[in-house]
Amino acid sequence: MADEVLRERRGRVEVLTINRPEARNAINGAVSNGIATAMEELAQDDAVSVVVLTGRGDKAFSAGMDLKAFAGGEGGSIMGASGGFGGITQRDFPKPIIAAVNGSALAGGLEIMLSCDLVVAADHAVFGIPEAKRGLIAGAGGLIRLPKRLPMAVALELALTGDPIDAARAYALGLVNRVVPAASLMEEALSLAETIAANAPLALRYSKEVMRRASDVPEEEGWRVNGEAVRVVFSSADAMEGPVAFAEKRPPRWQGK
Repeated sequence: MADEVLRERRGRVEVLTINRPEARNAINGAVSNGIATAMEELAQDDAVSVVVLTGRGDKAFSAGMDLKAFAGGEGGSIMGASGGFGGITQRDFPKPIIAAVNGSALAGGLEIMLSCDLVVAADHAVFGIPEAKRGLIAGAGGLIRLPKRLPMAVALELALTGDPIDAARAYALGLVNRVVPAASLMEEALSLAETIAANAPLALRYSKEVMRRASDVPEEEGWRVNGEAVRVVFSSADAMEGPVAFAEKRPPRWQGK
């Protein structure tokens, strides 16, 4: 994998780091393709339960698209990578993804963050989609996902003013799960990831799938989706292992099936 995306395995957690601090971790073709390759591999890797995505340094999670790279002819690889912009914004990934937001998450950087399931943010982080200030719109999912994560009036405020919000307001609005001192960011993100990764892989996958699918359909359809997941999970080996391990007062030995 290109040096623009670093990978580190921490038990059942994989950490992906956008490694372009000199460019505020802006997304070029190498980053899009690097994240895409990693996510495709991790989706099939039974040894990994949770992915943490972050940026290098303390200035920016990501400033969005690298406009110099785009102007230099990398537009196809930036936007056309498997999984969409950044290799992630249009990806249907079965495992939990935690964004560890180490600085500003703006424009496409916010859209990458919105592609993650949970967010741990440094207390100096800021969030926004400033595209309207440049005659553009957020085209990598921000206009789709923000109204699902925020009240409509707030989502519209972000899109129409282009002004960012700080970490405290983002937390109060429910856009992020935790706000922590910058020095503790990765410790807190990894602690959350490890807590999740200790649970049954199949249960994690179907819990995420049901919530994602049911949030966009009428309740009756949601119950159908829920029923499909219950039939699979409740008949699994892990569903038997959990109660047995509890009764025997030992950690469960999950098989993911």
